[in-house]
Amino acid sequence: MGEIMLDDLLRFSAAGLDDVKIKFNQWNGSKDPMELYKENPEIVNTDWLFAKKQRDYFSVGQTAVCFLKLSCDRWLLTTIKKVTNKRDNAEIDEVAFDGVELPEYSQYYGRVIVRYHKRTRPQGVFYKRVYQELVVCEILPAAFDGDDFPGYDKVRLSYRQLAAILERGKHDWIAALESQKAVYLITDKANGRLYVGSATAEKGMLLKRWRAYAQNGHGDNDELVKLKEEKGFDYIKDNLQYAILENYNARVDDAVILERERWWKETLQSRKFGYNGN
Repeated sequence: MGEIMLDDLLRFSAAGLDDVKIKFNQWNGSKDPMELYKENPEIVNTDWLFAKKQRDYFSVGQTAVCFLKLSCDRWLLTTIKKVTNKRDNAEIDEVAFDGVELPEYSQYYGRVIVRYHKRTRPQGVFYKRVYQELVVCEILPAAFDGDDFPGYDKVRLSYRQLAAILERGKHDWIAALESQKAVYLITDKANGRLYVGSATAEKGMLLKRWRAYAQNGHGDNDELVKLKEEKGFDYIKDNLQYAILENYNARVDDAVILERERWWKETLQSRKFGYNGN
């Protein structure tokens, strides 16, 4: 059986190929669009697809196909939009176009992965130039919604990643977090200060504890409350990172977790140099 090409799924008319253009989104030297997509797909599907610096890539009436780099030569189809308006007065870093998503292709958004070796530096390219190279290598059973739970020893999340996981109710993450007691670490990446915390049965396990941070940014910890008051919620969203130091099942006594929390506070000196007040 031969390869399935992307155009076998999309079936753009030959007459309309001149009006279809692709935007390949990938690391730009400062931001990873994949991380942004995990937080909110529209950041890629609108902000990156129609960024002002791409204003010459599209024109009103064209069809914009949005891809997101997954790995070497693997790209995720995230949306297809008809360009409806050009914002001539858009400022730097603002969206330069308006577009409407084409519902006839919605079953493929976030699910179709193609293999394509990108040889040129520009992110925008006419579909007719490359469509014969876009090979479908996988169709996901459901729309991609972020990385699967990697194991307790490999959890390291930004605030926005944590909030997105909880907001979407990602089942594997929810199941993993709600069943565990833990000692966890919050790192302020802007200044290196640390906060060591614990999740026990009394505090509702790790899921409830981390959900509190996602909701208000501080989880009612005095020093983190002060941080939010002094620098604002956006500072927390931009700089705080969450990781698991140790995890325990529900049968382990809370006293064990609290003793390990104290040990980590002493080891990391988070009372003296971090955000632990006690």
